[in-house]
Amino acid sequence: MSKSDASRIQSGQAKAGGDMSSHGFAARAQGAADRHAAAAQQSAATSHQGIGHSAEGKDSSGSKK
Repeated sequence: MSKSDASRIQSGQAKAGGDMSSHGFAARAQGAADRHAAAAQQSAATSHQGIGHSAEGKDSSGSKK
């Protein structure tokens, strides 16, 4: 679920007078979107480092490439 999806759910709940507590559906939707965004960010950060290579341009043995 994206953050825009969660925002749309929260807006709809608020306009309809729905449960806006921390236990309501809108809060659970926001939590799911936050977890999804964090996982995507972590995945992107780890995929930028090549397997067996450091960020400094050395291979896994420590020798310069």
